[in-house]
Amino acid sequence: MNIRGKLIIIGGAVDKGSFTETDLDKSAVKNLNFFETGILKRILDESKHKLLSRIEVITTASKIPKEIGPEYVKALNYLGAQNVDILNIERREQAMDPEVVARLKAADVVMFTGGDQLRLTSILGGTPFHDLILEKYINEDFIYAGTSAGAAAASNNMIYQGSSSEALLKGEVKITSGLGLIDGVIIDTHFVQRGRIGRLFQAVVGNPKVLGIGLGEDTGLLITNNTQMEAIGSGLVILVDGREIKDTNLTQVELGYPISINHLVTHVMSKYDTFNLSTHKMHINSSQYAENLSFTQSDLNEGKLI
Repeated sequence: MNIRGKLIIIGGAVDKGSFTETDLDKSAVKNLNFFETGILKRILDESKHKLLSRIEVITTASKIPKEIGPEYVKALNYLGAQNVDILNIERREQAMDPEVVARLKAADVVMFTGGDQLRLTSILGGTPFHDLILEKYINEDFIYAGTSAGAAAASNNMIYQGSSSEALLKGEVKITSGLGLIDGVIIDTHFVQRGRIGRLFQAVVGNPKVLGIGLGEDTGLLITNNTQMEAIGSGLVILVDGREIKDTNLTQVELGYPISINHLVTHVMSKYDTFNLSTHKMHINSSQYAENLSFTQSDLNEGKLI
């Protein structure tokens, strides 16, 4: 299927999306600085009408929507966006309201904030609002952008609970259905900063066909046609590929016991690197093994080729 929309998922830095990590950030203003000139500008550049694109900031996942929403609007306006508004949906009835659905229909970009991804899916899942997001993503020049919870909820499979320290104990990572924009991946956020590698390992060993995506803060992926992924932002994206797993004790140990995994493949992406979900091939943008490395005359004079 040819998908016209673009998916931009971001590792976040706003508030927490795991029930077992309850130290919710209150200083939303400080945590939005990573959007100012990097990822948020890329969202505007990729949008249909650029600075004139109709953007709806959706704060459903957040427990502090009145604090979060205006900060996104301020940041977008600072970058020159001229048509931004906040759409705060707190109840399922609102996601069925024709006026709310009409606002989504007119949008070129939706920006889902951080918070609790289970709150996001339980409020929006199966509503006309959710159905229209999927329809626009498939058929229109439309961007779904999500940070933290908004990113974690984008895929069919969604991690919604699991502590970092006990993530490789069987049963500690809880998975449910997400919003379903993209299949074949599972996404975790705040990845490097909170040491969540174990959460992704357990998610992948349970279904090795699914590619694990770990997004660091100030870091994201631009995904086109649900196939080509480009790393954006200043940090790291960790990919966990379980297709070559040779052995595990997953089905042999009791709940709460450690999991062993043999031959789990990982990739590390940084800005401008790409990964193709169809071929599972990664391209490093500044590879030291590139065939056409450019050297200047001064490089030759200084002996850098020796």
